[in-house]
Amino acid sequence: MGIKVTPLSEFAANPHATLSECVASGDAFVVELPDHSLVSIQGLEPGEDDSLVDELLASNPSFRAVLERSKGSPRKLFPGIPDA
Repeated sequence: MGIKVTPLSEFAANPHATLSECVASGDAFVVELPDHSLVSIQGLEPGEDDSLVDELLASNPSFRAVLERSKGSPRKLFPGIPDA
């Protein structure tokens, strides 16, 4: 499985094509938001386990560093999502 990083502007320009490519290729997509935070998108087959986080933790020091920084910061909601 590969991982492709794409800026939000590219994803927003044609989300259907990006998601279709994600499913067809089996690659995970990481979308970089304007504030430089990251969102991962991975196609899954029904009933399939999601191993992306385990793979990123095992193979990507940058991902581990982002995770550690995230643990220490306050949670932010996405725009348009009401507080629970």
